[in-house]
Amino acid sequence: MAVPSVNITIDGGTNFENTFTLRNPDGTPIDLTGYTGVSKIRKYPKDALNVHNFTVGITSSTGEVSLSMASTITSDIEQGRNYYDIVLTAADGTVSKVLEGTALVSPTVSV
Repeated sequence: MAVPSVNITIDGGTNFENTFTLRNPDGTPIDLTGYTGVSKIRKYPKDALNVHNFTVGITSSTGEVSLSMASTITSDIEQGRNYYDIVLTAADGTVSKVLEGTALVSPTVSV
């Protein structure tokens, strides 16, 4: 099954937050009990030097995965197109990429 692609926009130098709801094929939320998550953003998919971590929150019963990042971090991300993904690990150790996409990082003039 293909990993869904969702593009996001981040205003550099400001706080960022976005929430995604993961759903089963029948439209019901996926039960994320016992899952942990990691999400990173990079200028290029294999860029080992310029990587920044999102804080990942999981609301198990509603299938919601939230990403957040403080303004001190978004100010350090290179402007323009970047790449991100969300990887979840189940309690049994199964690792799955559940979302991917591009992140357009825009400059903020007033900060």
